[in-house]
Amino acid sequence: MLAAGSGLDVVGITTVGGNVDLALTTANALALREFLQFGDVPVTPGSAGALLRHTVRATDVHGATGLGDVVLPAPRLGPSDGHAVDFIVETLRAAPGEITLVAVGPLTNIALAVRREPRIVEWARDVVIMGGSYTRGNHNPAAEFNMLADPEAAAVVFGAGWTVTMLGLDVTLTALVTTQVLERMKPLGRLSELLVPAATSYGVVTAEGGPAIHDACAVAYVLDPSLFTCVPAVVEVETAGQFTRGMTVTDFAVGDRRPNALVGTSLDVKRFWDLMIGAYERLAARLG
Repeated sequence: MLAAGSGLDVVGITTVGGNVDLALTTANALALREFLQFGDVPVTPGSAGALLRHTVRATDVHGATGLGDVVLPAPRLGPSDGHAVDFIVETLRAAPGEITLVAVGPLTNIALAVRREPRIVEWARDVVIMGGSYTRGNHNPAAEFNMLADPEAAAVVFGAGWTVTMLGLDVTLTALVTTQVLERMKPLGRLSELLVPAATSYGVVTAEGGPAIHDACAVAYVLDPSLFTCVPAVVEVETAGQFTRGMTVTDFAVGDRRPNALVGTSLDVKRFWDLMIGAYERLAARLG
């Protein structure tokens, strides 16, 4: 919704097994593409499961469909042919230095793209992820869900040689839907039919706080990096720990090492919501 209402040039959407299985994440992407009138932006399915380990899902949080209480019309058009990994590689190959990868799920597709064609590290303009944390996790005390869902893929992405902008729980858990925010969403016509259930499915909204809007932070960073304070760091992803698998071990004391990440440490919440609601209002005017 933020991308659709902000004028961001979205050149493609890829799907991955994440909070729910790949068939559902793909169906959701297709339904959203049509509901938000994204036109012919391709939706290309990717990897169904993690590189090495068992599948981790979050239906207990996001519901059986992955969209909580949101119900969208069934999409009329299907996904594009091919695989997300090939789409990522070919899209970056065709426009080196122009495309930013925005990842809001497990990093399986991007890791496989790096392995398929290491030069995408040079071709990508930027890599921005919603995931990780330098304090503690949410799926367990150590790990954020997107990292735990495929730690080996995350380790490949962080170790690929580019600088990953990591917007983790430390900033996303401050992007809360309060009653004030919810009241700004309700008058937005057809869009409110998506916004309000999406904003209230995952927790109780109060004047002081409510559910966090995690994934939009990654898109917001692309639109306006000044919303965030980001600090250079060396991030390693734990792949073997019995209790810490998926942990993003973050060292801000870089010393002589080359930082492999810019880690978000704070968010200007008021300006974030002004950006979000402004985009929603423009999108609502278009959708009716």
